[in-house]
Amino acid sequence: MVLNARLDHRDPLVFDTHELGRRPGALQRLTRTVDAPRDFGIQGVIGVPEGAPVELDLRLESVMEGVLVTGTARAKAEGECVRCLEPLEHQLEADFQELFSYPDADDRGRPVAEPGDDAEDDEDRLFVEDGLIGLEPVLRDAVVLALPMQPVCQDDCQGLCSECGVRLSDDPDHHHDAVDIRWAALQGLAGSLGDGEKDEMSGAEAGVDEKQEK
Repeated sequence: MVLNARLDHRDPLVFDTHELGRRPGALQRLTRTVDAPRDFGIQGVIGVPEGAPVELDLRLESVMEGVLVTGTARAKAEGECVRCLEPLEHQLEADFQELFSYPDADDRGRPVAEPGDDAEDDEDRLFVEDGLIGLEPVLRDAVVLALPMQPVCQDDCQGLCSECGVRLSDDPDHHHDAVDIRWAALQGLAGSLGDGEKDEMSGAEAGVDEKQEK
């Protein structure tokens, strides 16, 4: 059976469940503000900065097989708009519910002497350790699911100009004059020619334009 890593009661995301006393139906309600742990979000996209306040409203309920934790986490996430790359803030509210099993009980609350046969199921379960539960993995998963995968500064953000990088929302009329690619190379060549050669080129361009008009 796989148990949680050794829990430290001084960790603000570790909670003591001794008051519940393994009495099914016993309840404990808690409100706590904790500092966000490191890498609390979607790495490289958006997340709650390390040390930022995270408000927790928790309901701990004793059931036959363990302790059922239901809660809500609130915090301010920071990231970058995927369209215009401007910094943004996102008010996060993540709901979660998780069962922490007693190590000596199966999924129906019955005492067991040996680990379960299904090792994968045991690895996915969280356990009460000496009356303590660690909420960090549960909270981390809930926050990731509640954050936008493609955060934008505003729903109608137009992004950046593909040619010059200007933020289009700041300049709605921004545009670039289209250049006929057939003459772009000739215009560049004209800058390196003498006056006589330029006159010859202008005559050639005029002849082509006349043919196109006919």
